[in-house]
Amino acid sequence: MAGQRARELRAMGRDILGLTAGEPDFETPGHIMEAATRAMAAGQTRYTDVGGTPALKDAIAGKFRSENGLAYAPSEIIVGTGAKQVIFNALMCTVAAGNEVIVPAPYWVSYPDIALLAGGVPVFVDCPAARGFKLQPADIERAITGRTRWLMLNSPNNPSGATYTRAELQALAEVLRRHPHVWVLTDDIYEHLIYGDVEFATMAQAAPDLKDRTLTVNGVSKAYAMTGWRIGYGAGPAELIKAMVKLQSQSTSGPNSIAQAAAVAALTGPQDTIAANRREYQKRRDAVVAALNAIDGIHCEVPDGAFYIFASCSALFGLRTRKGATIGSSDDWVMHLLDSQDLAALQGSAYGVSTHFRISFAAGTEQLLEGCRRIARARDELFPAPISN
Repeated sequence: MAGQRARELRAMGRDILGLTAGEPDFETPGHIMEAATRAMAAGQTRYTDVGGTPALKDAIAGKFRSENGLAYAPSEIIVGTGAKQVIFNALMCTVAAGNEVIVPAPYWVSYPDIALLAGGVPVFVDCPAARGFKLQPADIERAITGRTRWLMLNSPNNPSGATYTRAELQALAEVLRRHPHVWVLTDDIYEHLIYGDVEFATMAQAAPDLKDRTLTVNGVSKAYAMTGWRIGYGAGPAELIKAMVKLQSQSTSGPNSIAQAAAVAALTGPQDTIAANRREYQKRRDAVVAALNAIDGIHCEVPDGAFYIFASCSALFGLRTRKGATIGSSDDWVMHLLDSQDLAALQGSAYGVSTHFRISFAAGTEQLLEGCRRIARARDELFPAPISN
């Protein structure tokens, strides 16, 4: 809705400031692009193995081994055209009509739709801000039924930035041990975008006994500023991976050969740009959180990871715009930002939380501060509704 309106306004000549992008604003590191050039010059322009080249699978296995303490054989790894395809493959191969997929809210927008496309039923579990937007053991215990097939975990989370600690994952694992029919899909795409003293952990690492029913999904898009290269990967039990590769062979076949060569360079080459980018993101995060929390009626917690601010606008509900419209949801607030200030943000309802809105701090500092100024002006244009007699 807001996206369509933003396109309409741009077509009318309005200069829309967009803070919606879910991708780094940094360039892909030079050594990665050089690896792609070398691959083309070497004639690596043919079809590859459907599930990924041996070289990339070896690099992925090395990443899991060195960074996460996890051992995977090539038969337990799949490379897809982005992490989204890996997730799609997994659910399409395992979810039958009526199977349930537990989706903690807030959630990445694709999870419920992929579950529905597979014939499943997304089961939403509210994870409120008061609990750090994190799934609690008692909540998952109540959500699990005999029809449950998967639990989706995204840490750091899009849109909230919530990041599960090893202890929190182990507490969830205690519940999952009582329900051996439930598999776990961990979407770790923002693994390297964690701030402060928070340490990353993933379920197969925190609870090794659940590794044989866990699919660990990751990719090069966020950490290496390679969103357009479209390379994601997953690691899990060989039988599951075999089925996913078979499905992929009848849909897209193998991922782009040049992008796979570039991903090898990303995973095995210098890693210094990750830390440098993370430091810049943290500066932006701190500046935006301070600016937003200074606005009357807007409140946000400091996210531990990813590059999004998920701010509450619920204190504005019931106020009215100059045109007489009432702000009753994040959808209304986001449309007000767009129409009154030419600022594009994303409504929290898309992520299962209608009291919040999301802005991305994967943008220049001045753009971000200008966005915060526009949010402040939009707030100043709201007034209490008149009291009727």
